[in-house]
Amino acid sequence: MCKKQGKFTYITENRPSFIGYGSVVGKKEHDGPIGKEFDEYNEDIRFGTKSYEMAESKLQELALKHALSRANIKPDNIDLIFAGDLLNQCIGSTFGLIDYNIPLSCIYGACSTMGLGLGLSSLMIDNGVLNISAVVTSSHFCSAERQYRFPLEYGNQRTPTSQWTTTAAGASILKCDSGKPYISAVTFGKVCDLGVKDANNMGAAMAPAAYSTIKAFFDDTGTGIDDYDLIFTGDLGKTGSELLYELFSKDNIDIRFKHSDCGLMMFNIKNQDVHSGGSGCGCSASILNSYIMNRMLDGTFKNILFVPTGALLSPTSSMQGKSIPSIAHLVNIRKD
Repeated sequence: MCKKQGKFTYITENRPSFIGYGSVVGKKEHDGPIGKEFDEYNEDIRFGTKSYEMAESKLQELALKHALSRANIKPDNIDLIFAGDLLNQCIGSTFGLIDYNIPLSCIYGACSTMGLGLGLSSLMIDNGVLNISAVVTSSHFCSAERQYRFPLEYGNQRTPTSQWTTTAAGASILKCDSGKPYISAVTFGKVCDLGVKDANNMGAAMAPAAYSTIKAFFDDTGTGIDDYDLIFTGDLGKTGSELLYELFSKDNIDIRFKHSDCGLMMFNIKNQDVHSGGSGCGCSASILNSYIMNRMLDGTFKNILFVPTGALLSPTSSMQGKSIPSIAHLVNIRKD
C-alpha cells in the first residue's frame, strides 16, 4: 500500500510496472530527431478518417493497440482506462476507445494528462483497487488549432514563443510486475498562475508549475538532481525551459545538464518551423512510451523523473481576458 511522504508525494510499495506501451505519431513527428522510436506513423494527417478530430481518436485507438500487443494481453484483461485529450468533453478519448469496451475514466490536465493518469493509475494498482490499468492520451495539431486558436485556413502568423501541438498519442499499461520499469513515487502538482495571458507563450505559463512540483518532490523525498539520470519535462519548449533554469538558479540549483524537455526532443526546432518547440497531450506521452521506455528497458536510464506540464486555458477564459493557470504532475520511474 502506498504511503504519503512529506506534503505532496506518495511512495508506492508494490511496484506498479509498465508491462506494455505504445506510441503513434504524424509525419512531421516521424521526421523529427527521434522519429524512428515510435511504433507507427501515417503521412495522412487525417489517418484515413474524415476529420481531424476523428484522426485524434484513431491515434488513441492505435496507441493502445500497440501497448496491448507489447503486454501480450487482451482488452478485457484491463480493469480501467484513464484517458484524456485537449478537445472539449474529451471526445478524442471517448470515440477512440469506445470499441475496446473497457471501463473508461476521462481525465483532464491539459498537456500534463499523461502524468495525472499515471499517478492515479499507479496508486490504485498499488493499493489493490485495480489489477491492470491503461493510461492513454493524445493531441493533434489541426484539431487543437481549430479549438484553441484559429482554423488553419485563416493562415495566422505564429509568434516566436509559440509551440507546435504534436500529432501523437501514447499508451501505457500498468500492473504490479517485478523486473520491469515501475513507478516508485508520485507527486501531484498545484495550480500555479503568475498572470501570463498570451496563449502563444504557454512555456512561460507552465514553467512555474514544473518548478513548483519538482521542488516539492525534492523537499518531500530529501533528494536532488544528482540522484536522477534525467528529469524529463513536457512541454515547456525553448522558452519555458530557459525560465525553468532561471527559477531553479534562484535556489542555487543548476538542472540544465540533467534536464530534457519533450517539446524540444520531438522536433528539430531549427529546421522544422516549430518556433519554441512541441506541445500537446500526445507529446510527452508518445516520447515516454517510446524513447524513454526503450532506454529504461536497455538500462540506459535507471531512475528518472517524468514531469509533464499543462496550460489550463480554454477558449472561453482566454476570450474573457483571463490568465493561463498551469499544473505539472511528477512520476518517479525506476528500473532496478
